[in-house]
Amino acid sequence: MEEPERRKGERKKRVFGDNTLKHLEHLRKQSRALTGEVNFEQEDLCLETTRVRLSSILRRHEQLRENLTREPEKSVHECLQQEFEAARVAQTQEICLDGDEWNDGVLATIRERVHIEADARATKGYIDSKHERIIREKITYKIGNKVVCGLEGGRIGIQYDTSFAGEHCEIYYCVLESRSFLQKMHVSEHTIPFFLPLGEAENEFLSSSVMKFIDYVGEMLQAYIDRREQVRLLKKLYVYQIGELYHSLPFDMIEFVMEEFNCKITVSLSYDDMRSELPTRSKVLAWPLHYSKAMEGSIGRQGSRSWPSHLPYAEDALRTISLPQAYAEIGLNLQGTLRHIFPSSGALPVRSSGAD
Repeated sequence: MEEPERRKGERKKRVFGDNTLKHLEHLRKQSRALTGEVNFEQEDLCLETTRVRLSSILRRHEQLRENLTREPEKSVHECLQQEFEAARVAQTQEICLDGDEWNDGVLATIRERVHIEADARATKGYIDSKHERIIREKITYKIGNKVVCGLEGGRIGIQYDTSFAGEHCEIYYCVLESRSFLQKMHVSEHTIPFFLPLGEAENEFLSSSVMKFIDYVGEMLQAYIDRREQVRLLKKLYVYQIGELYHSLPFDMIEFVMEEFNCKITVSLSYDDMRSELPTRSKVLAWPLHYSKAMEGSIGRQGSRSWPSHLPYAEDALRTISLPQAYAEIGLNLQGTLRHIFPSSGALPVRSSGAD
């Protein structure tokens, strides 16, 4: 009887000891939460784990996107490209429009022409001289980076040319169609990336103003190219300074991490307006890589400071100029700003990346 009772007593002690340790750890966490103390090593580990998982998800998402869209988009793009090239070859006149010259009245004229031609082809009947002249005329309209022309079957085609820093980028196509001149037009074919909100633009603009729809899509495509190329250029110019970099498919959310002057800095950008190359919101946070008691005492003497700390001047730059330009401007004042915020962090006189 003594042996079982002794073992039972030992089990109780172990259970009591385990519960005590758990209780102490719980109290320690509560104390940290109340005092604002941050376990940076644990936070960095959690962030790193999250980044690794997110990076894996993004890679799989990109592979899936390519598999789903590569062949269909290529096929549609080639067909529409050939059709637009044929329309340009057959054109009898190209009209360049600017400002108020580009309006819904022009589009109404194009719609009337394509439907007259479609009806004539369908009936194969008598065509008066006025309509015969309309059918013979093949007019294309150039408005900025857009080319609008009539296509067979009562359709209107729009070609969007995109560029970045004066260099030509992709060409996109969108075809609008309606059963008759009086009916609402809809998008029948396009090569616009699936992750851009074309459907939302169609629902919002196409029933009231075809011109607004065409312009909106053009601005959205150009802004997407601008954001994408800004990120590409940033990675090219600052390959040694920037660590992890993540972005959504339409580049309307961008986040990257860098380590500068013994501090870690995260940059988060959000673009609410898909037609804008500049972010609506920017957040830049910095905190020292090596937390020390000396730093805690220094901060305590200056007053309470929450970590990580915002860099307002960097956030302003990111919202007002292009991403590569903003990064360069941020770097000019970064060391002095970090030394002011974290006076005991041991900010290095050179960049921690070791880049030239």
